[in-house]
Amino acid sequence: MSEKMSNQTWNKDVNGALLEAIRERMAQVITRHLGQRPSSDTCISGLSVHRQTSPFGPKSYFFEPSFTFTVRGMKRVVLGDETYAYDQSHFLLTAVNLPTVMQVLQASDEHPYMCIMQKIDLELARSLMTEMDTHRGEGSAEDAGLVLGPVTMPLAAATMNLVDLIETPQDAPFLAQSIQREILFRLLTSPVGGRLRQAVQVGTRTNGISKAIRWIRDHFVEPLRVQDLAEIARMGESTFHHHFRALTTMSPLQYQKQLRLHEARRLMINDRMDASLAAHRVGYESATQFNREYRRLFGAPPKRDIRSITFSDREFFDEGFPVIGGPQSGSATLQ
Repeated sequence: MSEKMSNQTWNKDVNGALLEAIRERMAQVITRHLGQRPSSDTCISGLSVHRQTSPFGPKSYFFEPSFTFTVRGMKRVVLGDETYAYDQSHFLLTAVNLPTVMQVLQASDEHPYMCIMQKIDLELARSLMTEMDTHRGEGSAEDAGLVLGPVTMPLAAATMNLVDLIETPQDAPFLAQSIQREILFRLLTSPVGGRLRQAVQVGTRTNGISKAIRWIRDHFVEPLRVQDLAEIARMGESTFHHHFRALTTMSPLQYQKQLRLHEARRLMINDRMDASLAAHRVGYESATQFNREYRRLFGAPPKRDIRSITFSDREFFDEGFPVIGGPQSGSATLQ
């Protein structure tokens, strides 16, 4: 028994050392690629890298289906009434479009926060699933659309191989797709892979809710009728409402409200729009209601909140919350 426990401890120590070596290697690549920039896209489709040298928050962020691997530091993501705090021992998997507020909790010049984000091509995931055992990694339809999973050695190694291609862009067209398929496989077969499976399988409740979410995102300024959304998802109203809340942690009306408030904030920051005009632009008829709901979400009324945002923060908002409310040009693909 003691020999078995000793071997388990040794294996754990070795894996910990290898994971740390992988993170250090990725941190070096990210640092060289970014220079003084806080974030950047890369030569690999859908892959971006990010670094912060001080804690920040709260900031608006609209997650598309994606995989986030934390290299250094800790982050908190707030989705509706739920809070997810995670460090480099966990990855973040987002299966549907979700408006969030996020904060970096640990970061400094000596120990910056770093992460990579890979947007997921749901069609590629669906294609991969047809080649896999369809019963493997099934998850509950009650899980939220944003979940945390444990970082394993195979997933970390595949992610490192993808990040390495940033410095050999001539190799990326030939190697990136096979590495990305491996990452998708690791995600789909992880303890939280069932949520991604639900999102990509046509005919599942999650897939139906995803269609309704896309409609809200494209028409969030317009009046919203739950009956119409239920028809898009091909569900009864009560069933739709239940599964929408399970996936997003909020009701359809609350989801629309968050989109409106996040977009108004983006307009005030990036376009220097005043609060009343931004409120009207995103569909609010009452400035008082807008101010009250804005303060509840972001912790301060619009004018005070916008004044507190620094120049470096504005660079984040240029990419953190995309323009919404019209037909989408399509997500960056994992291919």
